Amino acid sequence: MPGIPAATEADWHSEYLAPILSVKIVEGIQAAIDHINHYGSGHTDGIVTQSLALARQFEERVDSASVMINASTRLSGGGDYGLGSVVGISTDKLHVRGPVGPDELTTYKWVAYGDGHLRK
Repeated sequence: MPGIPAATEADWHSEYLAPILSVKIVEGIQAAIDHINHYGSGHTDGIVTQSLALARQFEERVDSASVMINASTRLSGGGDYGLGSVVGISTDKLHVRGPVGPDELTTYKWVAYGDGHLRK
């Protein structure tokens, strides 16, 4: 793009914590998905498209806790999902993935009282 410096390999490994955007132009949806799955954080990724078929491919193949279709990636917090305030967002796949709130930090202990009950 004229007047805009090209992104470097280091840019794909950077979390700017500022309103900075690195853009990569790719040939097709699979190249975009491959790039995101290689360099992405697994947190939130999005696509802007008029094609429902491309949106579905993106949704199914991008390995992220939150996938946005024609919506801002800033809409991925617990409050946005109706979960209330959260401690953070997990990108792991075990125990919890996505917004982490009190429910996700809770473990359970199951207790049953009986009087010699058996399974029939």
